Amino acid sequence: MERSDGLLRMLKINYASSQDTVHEFTWDPVIRLFGNPNDEEVATLNNDSRAVLKYMISSKENRNSVLNIITQARENARGVQEHITKDLWQCLNEYYHTVKDAKMDRLLQREDPIGTLDILIKQVMLYYGTAEITMERGEGRSFMNLGKYLERGIQSVDLLDMKFGSINDNPDLLTDTTYWKHLLLSIGGHELYLKTYRSGFEAPNVLEQVVLNNDFPRSVLYAVNHIQRYFDRLKNDAEQEGYRKMAFQIGRLQSRIKYSSVSSISQEGLHLYLTQIRNELYGIGNALNENYFAHS
Repeated sequence: MERSDGLLRMLKINYASSQDTVHEFTWDPVIRLFGNPNDEEVATLNNDSRAVLKYMISSKENRNSVLNIITQARENARGVQEHITKDLWQCLNEYYHTVKDAKMDRLLQREDPIGTLDILIKQVMLYYGTAEITMERGEGRSFMNLGKYLERGIQSVDLLDMKFGSINDNPDLLTDTTYWKHLLLSIGGHELYLKTYRSGFEAPNVLEQVVLNNDFPRSVLYAVNHIQRYFDRLKNDAEQEGYRKMAFQIGRLQSRIKYSSVSSISQEGLHLYLTQIRNELYGIGNALNENYFAHS
């Protein structure tokens, strides 16, 4: 669910940008993040915005298309129906049928895609609102939120790594305010940035907000803090060796990010820093899977 949310928001901002800067615009970063660059279908897209939207939303070949993500989410929900509320199941089911409806493809191809993407984004918001209101504050919700914040943290790391990596190929992007504004809009951080920084869009400030800001819901630190929070609620397993190892992993990552600064990250090397954070997040996800779900 979290992956579909990040993808839809990025598609919306990128489509708007593709209409403003037709010649310079490329869909390549989005495809690298959420698609399969080696897929034969990708070669035929030719930076055609409508074709990219179809590939990203309703393609059965792209394993990260919204259709495939929501189909998988629905199957997962079916398997744990006794642990989620009826309202949440109905909400997810409605989202699935909305994406699967043939009318969705027609709207994306013939109407304004922004309005169609908004319909899907509202389905995700409805899902999260329903989960917040109806789910018991127990183990099931803790596992849902662990997955949510692991995915969110990895998305933010991947996006930063890709955006800052592009600067190596085109140094002019470092001072391109539109470039940084676009990044922030993609993850819902534009308004907070304007309230926090008065000096305009600058790369170090963007890095600080997306990695180190305690109050930005899509920052890496915010995600890791919430991973720690929901993992602590599984303390019924506190005596197990696996639990202690995971507690150490999460605490170590939380401290590493918390006591970082833009200066220390730059000295270490941003790509190396983000790669290590990504590996730690995957390590935590794998440990959770092995400890709790390996025998399911």
